[in-house]
Amino acid sequence: MRTSTATLKDATLEQLVESINTTAEKLKTLKATVDIDSSILEEKKNRVKDNPQVAGVILVRKPEMLRMRIYVPVLHNVMADMVSNGKNFELASPIKSKFYVGSNQQPVKPSPQPLENLRPQHISDALLLKPIEEGKQIAVLENTTEVVKDPKTHKDVEQLAYTVLVVDKDNAGHYLSRKIVFSRTDLLPHEQSIYNRQGQLVTFVRYENFSDYSGLLLPAIVAIQRPIEGYAITISMVKVDVNVPLADDQFVLTQPPGSQVINLDTKSSASAIPEEESKKPPQ
Repeated sequence: MRTSTATLKDATLEQLVESINTTAEKLKTLKATVDIDSSILEEKKNRVKDNPQVAGVILVRKPEMLRMRIYVPVLHNVMADMVSNGKNFELASPIKSKFYVGSNQQPVKPSPQPLENLRPQHISDALLLKPIEEGKQIAVLENTTEVVKDPKTHKDVEQLAYTVLVVDKDNAGHYLSRKIVFSRTDLLPHEQSIYNRQGQLVTFVRYENFSDYSGLLLPAIVAIQRPIEGYAITISMVKVDVNVPLADDQFVLTQPPGSQVINLDTKSSASAIPEEESKKPPQ
């Protein structure tokens, strides 16, 4: 394969780690109006099913708070509303009259229902790169290559890249937790691979179209793949506000009246207790 003709930049491991950590430190909250494209792998039919694009709102308040609301196309009714505090989450599906609750812990065996596999952590871990914690994690630099479009010929070519490998540690010892690929043309993170303790790739993310949001360079397109569960989500930023105040009640989700409660940890369900009012929408 031909080599890219692009002008490449150099950086040290320390500089790449600092760029991740500096952005992570400066970014406290994020409020985004987004377009969401999603697809599901239908194993029995051996095909990928694309879903219609939907609009949504995402709220993030560090360290762990996340809210994502998705709207029905055209009608703009709420299709799904999800809130997480980092440990547990709640997801309201008004169309199905279901109210899912559970922990952020991923089930050992994925559910055949894609909605039941979605966890807020998938979104937050992919959307915002976590810092590399000094003393707890080890970062290693690898000189790699990636296939890109050549700026002159617009054909696929091979281009040098930097890959930062993040090694984590728990009671069982060290393990590879992440790989972050930096483009040599702009020294920005364009890919992230997240692994579980068993070395399986659980999340693959592509970051594209970086834009300046109040002094922070963030991707305008975040494409998330979850290979084990067989679904993919692409989030395209329409309007972004960073470091704006987000109140506690913007991360409160009340069970919709008449909906059935489904506990995804125990797979149990219960009849709904009627509520007098629905929760306050994201502001």
